[in-house]
Amino acid sequence: MSEVPLHGGDPSVLRRLNAANTLRALRDGGGAPTVTELAAEVGVSRPTAESALAELAARGLVEEVAPDTGRRLGRPARRYRFRAEAGHALGMEIDAHRVLLYVADLDGRVLGDHRADLEVDAGPRERLAAVRAAVKDLLAGLQLERSALWAVGAGTPGVIDSSGRVIRCTVVPGWEGVDLARELGRSFPCPVLVENDANLAAVAERWRGVARDTDDVVYFLAGMHTGVGAVIGGRLHRGRWGAAGEVGMLPELGLTHTSATLAGDTDPAEGGGRPDVVTERTARRVLEAARGGDAEARRLLEGLAARMARGIAAMVLALDPEMVVIGGTLTEAGDLLVTRLREHVRPLCLSPTRIETSALGDESVGLGALRAALDRIEADMFRLDAVTVG
Repeated sequence: MSEVPLHGGDPSVLRRLNAANTLRALRDGGGAPTVTELAAEVGVSRPTAESALAELAARGLVEEVAPDTGRRLGRPARRYRFRAEAGHALGMEIDAHRVLLYVADLDGRVLGDHRADLEVDAGPRERLAAVRAAVKDLLAGLQLERSALWAVGAGTPGVIDSSGRVIRCTVVPGWEGVDLARELGRSFPCPVLVENDANLAAVAERWRGVARDTDDVVYFLAGMHTGVGAVIGGRLHRGRWGAAGEVGMLPELGLTHTSATLAGDTDPAEGGGRPDVVTERTARRVLEAARGGDAEARRLLEGLAARMARGIAAMVLALDPEMVVIGGTLTEAGDLLVTRLREHVRPLCLSPTRIETSALGDESVGLGALRAALDRIEADMFRLDAVTVG
């Protein structure tokens, strides 16, 4: 949010400040307070509150609530509410196999979602065309125009720079070098934010998952490889170049080729001659077999947990988080992997960091992208140097 000095009472800045505070009180408080109640909540006079409400109503962000017809005689008190339906946010996950979409109103209430399979070997142009088609289907189902979107968030594997360009990616064919924010921006009349998938998964777990309201959390997205996202002090930590948490680059830390290792590849660095989708399906079958008590499957699971523990412990020792969350495809069969990770990680660490299974399953990245879009909208709504949103 931009900071604007008040210059000893600059009327235009004070007016915008009062409008922002009034909007925040309406949105955060819920319900439909009277003008008098709202003025007391914000700490301004009634005429000031009325002026702020008039400005917000002109922007479409608030509206007066019609009085109850069955109330007592006399002029009813004027009540106002925040118009969460004034705008919408779109969050999306784009990976090698699928696109997952969510649309929410300004309160963060999810109004609809949509999933579509993607061809693993598709090039960037075909992949983006499939994403655009999926967005069109979702918006049509919700009867929303693209103009109703105020911000779009997108999560994808790889190192993403601050402009939304994919700097490095080994998971999605042809993805490296794609300016994803610009390419997606051609389809939307609003800001588009692009972020690493594990980073957004960490954001989502803190917003709606097992790490809710936890200020220091590290998320491990365990699948073909293991991506890492960190929220420190309540804020996503990207690093200077967007590569924070990419400790999986070091083979010694055991976070590479995780699905292949669980699938029993004797040389996962070479891929075992199997395509990724087959390897991932085999890894899932091993997890199911381990849950059923199969001895060989449990041996493979134990080996993977011991291998991954080094990388998880390295992040815990470096950042000392309150919680570690394990998510991704390797947790879809339950807590088996996480239970074994707890046993292997704790002896390597100095602090009692909790290790939990993701509460959001395969929705974490898409929901994190949605949260990123909502954060951008909120920053625009409450900024003091502009009053137009949408």
